[in-house]
Amino acid sequence: MQIDILSLFPEMFDAMNYSLIGRAQEKKLLNIDVTNFRDYTKSKHHSVDDTPYGGGAGMLLEVQPIADALAHVEQTHGHADRTIILDPGGRPFDHQYAVELAECDHLTFICGHYEGFDQRVYQMATDQISLGDYVLTGGELPAMVMIDAISRQIPGVLGSQESAATDSFAQGLLEYPQYTRPADYEGRQVPEVLTNGNHQLIAQWRLKAAVWRTLKQRPDLLEGIETPEIKKLIRELNAQEDLSDFTDL
Repeated sequence: MQIDILSLFPEMFDAMNYSLIGRAQEKKLLNIDVTNFRDYTKSKHHSVDDTPYGGGAGMLLEVQPIADALAHVEQTHGHADRTIILDPGGRPFDHQYAVELAECDHLTFICGHYEGFDQRVYQMATDQISLGDYVLTGGELPAMVMIDAISRQIPGVLGSQESAATDSFAQGLLEYPQYTRPADYEGRQVPEVLTNGNHQLIAQWRLKAAVWRTLKQRPDLLEGIETPEIKKLIRELNAQEDLSDFTDL
């Protein structure tokens, strides 16, 4: 996948040269290029922002530097499948959105700053995406978060694609609790079912534990569940008087 990023602070994306994303780039599964759209301004003062027409607080990013930077990117790598503006008013980003975007061959992210963009910049984008109902200084951190989530869905990026399939939210549930050695740490023990080697019982326990965890921490996620087996588990768990622990599930 080709990922292009338009940003005033390209050095922030150096962090993506490490860990999973760095290895994916080394394996040629991803290619990330960052373009500083300040390099495309026609202002003699090298500025990319100006005061809004009609007055108001703050400064807006001008359309010209971004349009010319985007044109350069398209000349270099072709037209992106999706051109994304990071904006608190956009569609909320979630797991399914990450899966959807991972099917693309080419994504372009436009990172804003100041009070936002000249409205004409939005006409160049296909998507407006928000990480949540809060405002950040710029679009760089949201872009990195989204690229990380999207990259995990690309075959070959993870050591095992099963890891992506069992991630939290992949089935509409939070991930089940997990353990490693020792089996007993100061009296806190690993559930016995996970140590007996019966993979069918382990799978059943994990699904029930995932439903339990979702019910405790994110019950809103269960509202759209239609799977009969999961709906049955929800009813059973809701009928229990004590849901404080999952080790006895």
